[in-house]
Amino acid sequence: MTVQLLSPEGMFQPVPYHHVSIGTGTRHVHVAGQIARDGEGNRIAPGDLAGQVVQSLRNTARGLAGAGATFSDVVRLRFFATDWSPEKYDAFIAGIERATEELGIPRPLPPASLIGVDYLFEPDVLVEVEAFAVLD
Repeated sequence: MTVQLLSPEGMFQPVPYHHVSIGTGTRHVHVAGQIARDGEGNRIAPGDLAGQVVQSLRNTARGLAGAGATFSDVVRLRFFATDWSPEKYDAFIAGIERATEELGIPRPLPPASLIGVDYLFEPDVLVEVEAFAVLD
């Protein structure tokens, strides 16, 4: 196994992700800029944060697969969300939960960050995903 996920004793709990990951492989896979667009560039789930999280993670899964990786190889996830406020947390987590079931994403997640930003690629983009994976 190239990725070990853990949350050492004394770190803040509960959270929906592990605090630490250890990657022991030699090939690094970086997937970035994944937003709620389909393969033809069509907008998916306009105005729906949960729906955009799901589509962005679907696209991330496709990017990982293209490099021979899966979410089990991911050592870190980074989410950017526009105009973030704590009131959006439930919708964000609902999207994650739908995607983890559909895409087989390990739970708890690998270490993850959610960064609030003013805007992203285009005005309708509510979330963007980056994934970092390690393979042997």
